[in-house]
Amino acid sequence: MNKVFTLITALLLLTTSFTASVWADDSDAAKISMATSQTVLLTATVEAINHETREVTLRGPEGRTLDIVASEDARNLGQVNVGDVLNIEYEQGMSIEVFAADGAEAGAGGFVAAGRSDEGEMPALAAIDALVVTAVVEEINLEANTFKLRGPSGLVKEFEARDPENLKKASVGDLVVITYTEAIAMSVASTAGE
Repeated sequence: MNKVFTLITALLLLTTSFTASVWADDSDAAKISMATSQTVLLTATVEAINHETREVTLRGPEGRTLDIVASEDARNLGQVNVGDVLNIEYEQGMSIEVFAADGAEAGAGGFVAAGRSDEGEMPALAAIDALVVTAVVEEINLEANTFKLRGPSGLVKEFEARDPENLKKASVGDLVVITYTEAIAMSVASTAGE
């Protein structure tokens, strides 16, 4: 999946439509809940393609070009022609939630899932990479506006609260669940017959 995200970074040079949400405090909840995300939408037109060498030249709406070599994992490259449009949506998200949990232990886990188009269809893929880390609140200092968390490795780190009011909603022993996700969807739209 890292190859995909490297491609996204390179494609950012072509064109970008960017949206982001801001941190939000769910004041209706007994504990803290915050989330943020950003979405990048990209489009590029196939300027040139060599099906034998798998070299593709993409042109963004502003005229900038990018040369790439499609990996062998890129199924159905033979379906792609000059003039076809590559559509990409990339999203990153992070959420932090605090739960009352006496005796909770810190931990970490994750998963990766991906799928791609069937043989003979226009190239497309969708993938998600998620990491969940839990930490335990070890200390809260309202006067200093700080708190300490014990992470999965047992290491305790001190942090400064963004919003001092959130410290009043948490307790020593609470479980902090941090979820980080990256997701991508790419598809090629044929312009044949237009």
